[in-house]
Amino acid sequence: MTTSENAPAWPDHKPTALLVLADGTVLEGFGLGAEGHAVGEVCFNTAMTGYEEILTDPSYAGQIITFTFPHIGNVGTNEEDIETVNMAATPGARGVILRSAISDPSNYRATRHLDLWLKARGIIGLSGIDTRALTALIRSKGMPNAVIVHARNGEFDLHGLKEEAREWPGLEGMDLVPMVTSGQRFTWDETPWVWGNGFGQQTAPEFNVVAIDYGIKRNILRLLAGVGAKVTVVPATTAAEDILAMKPDGVFLSNGPGDPAATGKYAVPVIQKVIASGTPTFGICLGHQMLGLAVGAKTMKMHQGHHGANHPVKDETTGKVEITSMNHGFAVDQATLPKGATQTHISLFDGSNCGIALEGKPVFSVQYHPEASPGPRDSHYLFQRFADLMRKNKQAA
Repeated sequence: MTTSENAPAWPDHKPTALLVLADGTVLEGFGLGAEGHAVGEVCFNTAMTGYEEILTDPSYAGQIITFTFPHIGNVGTNEEDIETVNMAATPGARGVILRSAISDPSNYRATRHLDLWLKARGIIGLSGIDTRALTALIRSKGMPNAVIVHARNGEFDLHGLKEEAREWPGLEGMDLVPMVTSGQRFTWDETPWVWGNGFGQQTAPEFNVVAIDYGIKRNILRLLAGVGAKVTVVPATTAAEDILAMKPDGVFLSNGPGDPAATGKYAVPVIQKVIASGTPTFGICLGHQMLGLAVGAKTMKMHQGHHGANHPVKDETTGKVEITSMNHGFAVDQATLPKGATQTHISLFDGSNCGIALEGKPVFSVQYHPEASPGPRDSHYLFQRFADLMRKNKQAA
């Protein structure tokens, strides 16, 4: 059977976006979000919800996120779920890769379509590729450097894009904290969101906490306020003397992007002085890694990293298993932990270190994100553990 000469031709969907890997591999798709191009490290995230929180997490600076869940954008976006502290800034992921095109939002909290939101924040997007195949490639070969590019006219300089992807040095040795840290000191008193009430306010704080901002998330600050803290957030380069002059009941070491060994060149001496002062200290993610460096351990680049909201972790101090939210491409090498630094948490996926505590000192940290946002709330107890340490330390003073 032949088709009629007058029958309409199949539409030719010309690619309007590309992902160009450092090895020369080119993946074609359809653009969404902002036009332009960005270079970064490609990782995959297995979370099924919370894409807005993930895309605005400053820890993702320098990275392009592939979502393994195919339906991203179906609940739209809003102004409450952004994790970047500075609402006018755009630190976070450099690009996003989706399996399916973004559908119209269907959620009572939605205020904007994800495509328009991405455009407003300058995030380049790509849809229509086999994200399962890309995920399998990352699991096999590790997280590749790549360029993501979106041009409505579908015209690309492939040679230049391949060269840019190949020549980008990657995250090892890269200090990205200056891109995401606060420019000045500020205080925080907003408490966690409650159904029907929204966010609250801490009006009678019990503790004075100084949070060192390496790329801190809003929900971390809310949970600190929620356990009774008045939080003063300071830039990443703040001197230890200035921090201790505020007479904090506790010091918090935040999450953040990049290589901890690079950031640690100026952060580790500060952390060491804070530890020596006897001040209760709690670290998360990058803060955990730099606490490890501060006590003499080493960090290492991971093959594919941990990015998702379903990672099982065992608390070795209690024997309990918690499901956690993770986002990290570096880890503390547990084999290098010195005497006096005890491993408290371990990943049940690959056995990597997920927490440490210092013997005889009110200092501990975890690799994962106990504040979630997005993710399960199994690990919220760690904020109460920090509050208990501060209370005990105050009573002993």
